Amino acid sequence: MTQTIDRQSPVPYWEQLFGILRDDIVSGRYPAEERLPSELELGRQFALSRATIRQTLSNLEAEGFAKRVPRRGVFASLPTEPSGWTVEQGFLESQIHHGRTGIETKVVDAAFVVPAQHVAEALGIDAGAKVFALQRVRSLDGRVTMFSTNWFPEEPARVMSTAPQVLDGSGSVNETLAAAGFTVHGGHRVLRAMRAPENVAKHLGVTSSDPVLRVRSSSWAQGDKRFDYYETWVLTDIVPLEVHISAS
Repeated sequence: MTQTIDRQSPVPYWEQLFGILRDDIVSGRYPAEERLPSELELGRQFALSRATIRQTLSNLEAEGFAKRVPRRGVFASLPTEPSGWTVEQGFLESQIHHGRTGIETKVVDAAFVVPAQHVAEALGIDAGAKVFALQRVRSLDGRVTMFSTNWFPEEPARVMSTAPQVLDGSGSVNETLAAAGFTVHGGHRVLRAMRAPENVAKHLGVTSSDPVLRVRSSSWAQGDKRFDYYETWVLTDIVPLEVHISAS
């Protein structure tokens, strides 16, 4: 049965279409290496704008579910499982601890939203449940280095949405969570180099064809209670990636 776009859902159209196409690729309806329908065909099938289709395909590429072949189109693919290393410490926080100055944080958005499916899955919440999303741009010596989004469920959402030092960019998210009793018992971070999606490229001041480093991280307390999930895009040619690592 063909899935359709729910026009009454708070989930953006591109995210709904992303989920539909991703499921079709995973299920084998579109086997790996098979050409996906064109932008025009998808637009007609789902009654969506070309801009929405392009955003969907761009995110499928970023997640490894599609690859674009010049002059041929976009083809289905399956992402490889991450392996090798997990990151155990942060980025600019480590720079601060080492005495670096000239670090600035600007909050570009902070609101309760219905997150994308991968966020809901990472936090272990029901689809359609709202979370508090915090988007920030961080700079080093006046140059943009990172764009990040944190998603907080339920109780941590109430803490972060009322923390003035977090909302104005002057305070640490990790320290605010710790002060509220959310102690990290475990975490998982995965790094992947990829082209920047359009919205990310805009915040970083690069083009959508430029390679950047994406980090996805989830943190949990005792009892596997997830309280923070974030996605950070880093320009590693400006800020060095200094981490402690362990083999996975």
